[in-house]
Amino acid sequence: MTKPSVILGIDPGTNILGYGVIRVDDKGPHYETMGVFDLRKIKDPFEKLANIHAGVAELVEQYHPTDMAVESPFYGKNAQVILKLGRAQGAAIIAAVTQGIPVTEYAPRKAKIAICGNGAASKEQVAMLVGKTLKMEIHEKYLDATDALAIALCHYYQLTSPLASVGKASSSWEAFLAANPGRVK
Repeated sequence: MTKPSVILGIDPGTNILGYGVIRVDDKGPHYETMGVFDLRKIKDPFEKLANIHAGVAELVEQYHPTDMAVESPFYGKNAQVILKLGRAQGAAIIAAVTQGIPVTEYAPRKAKIAICGNGAASKEQVAMLVGKTLKMEIHEKYLDATDALAIALCHYYQLTSPLASVGKASSSWEAFLAANPGRVK
């Protein structure tokens, strides 16, 4: 039986930030809500960060997540983009950790593999499979929000995978040797 929980997923951005919330019980994950913070009309970059923090804090207060999963920024052609995404991610993370909510970060590729089995899946493919998994119809205008739902589902899969603890136990030779003293001569 899965311990009941609520997972808040965040797809960080300084122009559009996507969020998605799933509820998990012994029957699996269920859709709660999703949406975006559209910050394109705000010109001051620090005001954008304040809005991200306030918005995520409001989601935390409303949905009481037990975990938050956030997409890690990835390097593209412009280093400034990763710096801006990192700031947006940080503003969202602080809103959760100050309330005692554990945060886990996932690379976009890892979430795509968890949802689609393909790390190079398109946003549309991710949206389609998230919709099928959560038994809901997703419209094209919510692609940033479905990415956030995908991050939340990826976290759910990590928490419920019987292999998740195996990866941690065998992450180093020292851990392997300590756990299996009779296997090495």
